[in-house]
Amino acid sequence: MSLVPRRTLLTFSLLRSSSPYVILSRHLCFNSSVRFSASDMPKKQIKRAQAADQKWQVKPKIDAPSGSSSDRSASVVAEAVNNQFGGLSLEESKTNNVQVWKPKAVSETGSSRDATPHKAGLNQRKSYGGDFLGDFNVDKSSYCQAQIRATFYPKFENEKTDQEIRTRMIEMVSKGLATLEVSLKHSGSLFMYAGHSGGAYAKNSFGNIYTAVGVFVLSRMFREAWGTKASKKEAEFNDFLEKNRMCISMELVTAVLGDHGQRPLDDYVVVTAVTELGSGKPKFYSTSEIIAFCRKWRLPTNHIWLFSTRKSVTSFFAAFDALCEEGTATSVCRALDEVADISVPGSKDHVKVQGEILEGLVARIVSSGSARDMANVLRDHPPPPFDGADLNLGLSLREICAAHRSNEEQQIRALLKSVGPSFCPSDLDWFGDESVDSHSKNADKSVVTKFLQSQPADYSTSKLQEMIRLMKEKRLPAAFKCYHNFNRASDVSPDNLFYKLVVHVHSDSGFRRYQKEMRHTPGLWPLYRGFFVDINLFKSNKGRDPMALKSIDNAVKDASENSGQQGKDGLADDDANLMIKLKFLTYKLRTFLIRNGLSILFKEGPASYKAYYLRQMKIWGTSDGKQKELCKMLDEWSAHIKKKCGNKQLSSSIYLSEAEPFLEQYAKRSPKNQVLIGSAGNLVRAEDFLALVDGDLDEEGDLVKKEEVAPATPEPALKEAVHKDEGLIVFFPGIPGCAKSALCKELLNAQGGLGDDRPVHTLMGDLVKGKYWPKVADERRKKPQSIMLADKNAPNEDVWRQIEDMCRRTRSSAVPVVPDSEGTESNPYSLDALAVFMFRVLQRVNHPGNLDKASSNAGYVLLMFYHLYEGKNRKEFESELIERFGSLVKMPLLRSERSPLPDSVKSIIEEGIDLFQLHSRRHGRLESSKGTYAAEWTKWEKQLRNTLAANSEYLNSIQVPFESAVQHVREELKRIAKGEYKPPSSEKSKHGSIVFAAVNLPVTQVHSLLEKLAASNPTMRSFLEGKKKRIEEKLERAHVTLAHKRSHGVAAVARYGQHLNREVPVELTELIFNDKMAAFTAHVGSVDGETIVCKNEWPHVTLWTAKGVTAKEANALPQLYADGKASRVVIDPPASVSGPLEFF
Repeated sequence: MSLVPRRTLLTFSLLRSSSPYVILSRHLCFNSSVRFSASDMPKKQIKRAQAADQKWQVKPKIDAPSGSSSDRSASVVAEAVNNQFGGLSLEESKTNNVQVWKPKAVSETGSSRDATPHKAGLNQRKSYGGDFLGDFNVDKSSYCQAQIRATFYPKFENEKTDQEIRTRMIEMVSKGLATLEVSLKHSGSLFMYAGHSGGAYAKNSFGNIYTAVGVFVLSRMFREAWGTKASKKEAEFNDFLEKNRMCISMELVTAVLGDHGQRPLDDYVVVTAVTELGSGKPKFYSTSEIIAFCRKWRLPTNHIWLFSTRKSVTSFFAAFDALCEEGTATSVCRALDEVADISVPGSKDHVKVQGEILEGLVARIVSSGSARDMANVLRDHPPPPFDGADLNLGLSLREICAAHRSNEEQQIRALLKSVGPSFCPSDLDWFGDESVDSHSKNADKSVVTKFLQSQPADYSTSKLQEMIRLMKEKRLPAAFKCYHNFNRASDVSPDNLFYKLVVHVHSDSGFRRYQKEMRHTPGLWPLYRGFFVDINLFKSNKGRDPMALKSIDNAVKDASENSGQQGKDGLADDDANLMIKLKFLTYKLRTFLIRNGLSILFKEGPASYKAYYLRQMKIWGTSDGKQKELCKMLDEWSAHIKKKCGNKQLSSSIYLSEAEPFLEQYAKRSPKNQVLIGSAGNLVRAEDFLALVDGDLDEEGDLVKKEEVAPATPEPALKEAVHKDEGLIVFFPGIPGCAKSALCKELLNAQGGLGDDRPVHTLMGDLVKGKYWPKVADERRKKPQSIMLADKNAPNEDVWRQIEDMCRRTRSSAVPVVPDSEGTESNPYSLDALAVFMFRVLQRVNHPGNLDKASSNAGYVLLMFYHLYEGKNRKEFESELIERFGSLVKMPLLRSERSPLPDSVKSIIEEGIDLFQLHSRRHGRLESSKGTYAAEWTKWEKQLRNTLAANSEYLNSIQVPFESAVQHVREELKRIAKGEYKPPSSEKSKHGSIVFAAVNLPVTQVHSLLEKLAASNPTMRSFLEGKKKRIEEKLERAHVTLAHKRSHGVAAVARYGQHLNREVPVELTELIFNDKMAAFTAHVGSVDGETIVCKNEWPHVTLWTAKGVTAKEANALPQLYADGKASRVVIDPPASVSGPLEFF
């Protein structure tokens, strides 16, 4: 932020129109106006300037314009002081000996908006050399106002498994408490628009190629919808958004921002949320209100389905399960149209604009009155026309990007120039004010600190401060990125500062942990996705009553809280936030298996790639048949692309250029391959127009970064037993003090080893010179059939990946042994466990690794190990280990009946964690004895020792006896070696692809019936002679098929979902047979008074077919009997059996 002396009055012409602003009082005005320039985008710096000399110019004193306070926003920011303003130089003019600001470089392209350069006098040096923020001291007269500028729905992490969520959704709809809403998941990027002054935003950034593309596409949608009226409607729309402080969220689907599952045939947006920001808590429109809003303004809407009865909601989940491994846009939409209570087609047909490859569905719980509201909206708001469909709309997005392929700045400028004045009256968010010297767009992070220290001017600000404080106190994985608000440059003075804040949550664990805090803190606002806030720091006028500032917005507070309650629609918090994403295999095989596996394939080779995709399919619960088909296809793909590209890795942003032709040719070989691939062909060449996107910038989030690609897993991850000719690696994802060395010693000396004759040996990390894990690999190669106890902490995924690679290369299995602990919200080890580990380490003497009571920094070292696990709670930690290695052994550590950790112990550990956070942020992994906090570390280490010593009796009493812990671990390892081990569930939901619905009958009852018939009927007895054994072997499962998705359609199968697992009575009335097959005629009964109707023309139970005869051919038995080619035995009275209705 630039600094200007308080008495100096500066003038700058604004390129963007801005609304008037009032700081809560007509008496509070500002007499300075400063104009700023920025060059770097939130993620990418681009230096620009203007050739002309720029000077400061003084103009007469004026008051700030008046207006509505709701027209300005502000919010959250970060801490730490690190102010950087590069790109500026002070030179002396040769003409008048007056010092003026000169840019370091001159832009050849210039700005797309002309601006008159302004001169700067010497007394304005401080404005850009430092900035006003440094002189803004927080005192009793300091206030702040923060308002959300753009946001998407809050992100709620469901703690239930997918199956538990399904069950709860069905229960709520069945009881009439809610409706299930389902929408298509278009494959694109989040884009938010808040009006021509409010700005355009991507998921966690603004002022970049993503937002430029978004503004262009949105404007084109208006021209397509309104035709010759577009300019007028664009202006009205932007005025409406500004006046009502609204934000529109959209899925931006284009072929210029990188490949997802399929290159779209057209570039478009689909509105997914409409939000009234107002002056308080954001209010999100219901789906019916979104439809009404979009039809009024002719904005594109998504395809929506509503399910308000038990029959329809169970049918939906069954339909997805039937299509999850082969669904495409056409088949999915058709099936859901048939089973839904209400279907609202999208204004953009997915098949026509994106293609057949469908990413997935989003299902969420909404109010029970949603179906009624939707019906009213559809009645009152018919689909609008598209007046511009046949008009020439000018150059398309792809044509513009293609014409400026070499330069991202030129692409952005060309796109914004094509948009027109209504959607883009200025390019300040992208390039800043180029009439002034170029300097960083980033604001000093101390904005956050001063924002939190200042008094809130209104209720909304206090709630946003509460959010930021909590996130910082709980050390949630989030960044608070601050930027200068160039659109408010004319309002800036030393006592009136404006900033933009981006709240960027780095991982889902942050949302999950925040969600837990919401349960304990009533009234805490939700943590939003796509979270942008405007912040205003200001000083109140002398004599101004501060209490008036806090009392002025009582109405806002009441309205905000009431709207929050109304938004729940009478649902409990946990139920109101129930949501589940359901993705299709045809999409996942492209994005997750092909695109995200490129890095492993090219860096580690086909074997590692195969292990990677096998593990992914295992996590998804892919059916055995599909796994086999995919393995064949992916092996062929890996050989094909490696041969074609050599060692040069295919770019993930254009991977479909190679994958699509390969998939198309593969699909043509057979109908089975076509079903597997889903759809391929008609490739759009993105290379011709791809936008220049920073390789590290992924706004959507489904593109796994190279370092985040899931590591390969040994195949198979879990063996039925550890074979005698295979080795076993026992390793320890623990922390120093977890007793791994003592455990290894006991296991090594135990009689009988692990219950077999394989030798057991160990390698102690503290005694190994050089890198440890390569030494373990050498030992494995020398003794491939042995059991290796890897006596070294294995704290992170890099180590786990080395172990996986070792297992794959030496035909071994690996077993992680972890100390048992409840963990915290963000760490698999609790503070209790950490306290015990520290206590044990400080009891040691003469430790080989020099980590004992004589170590001056022992506490720091343990904190360093502890933080290596940060970011995963216990459940996530254990689940990942099980998924990677197929097993997990927990070493008992703490007694379950122990008393809570003493406050003094808890306090000293928390102080150490806070100190470690400060130290690591400033110095990284620098030793604690060096750096800014060396004295604090010395003091803390001493206090730690004293505190633990004072609580030694407690710390000894809460530990499980070491002997029993060793015995438990040894028994578990012996079970694994023998194949008797069953891993704990990692709670990954598994839903196989449904093929048909049937009543599953007990086989024993069917066999008994056959024996009775044989005893009473000579013909039957004669038939069964010589066949009884074969029938018993063949009849592993007896069922009455009700509907098959190939013969009767997905919807027909799905409609039986409402009776899933219900007991259904069946009467068997006759047996028809010949020398090739035999089957019972079945009459299916009813459930709760509703007859279960079988879609088969002849309901039956197939008993047996001869070799070479398929079960389907048994459908012809009635006709064969009529033709005299089969026999019949009537069962009188009919035999009654029953069984559950199931999907197969």
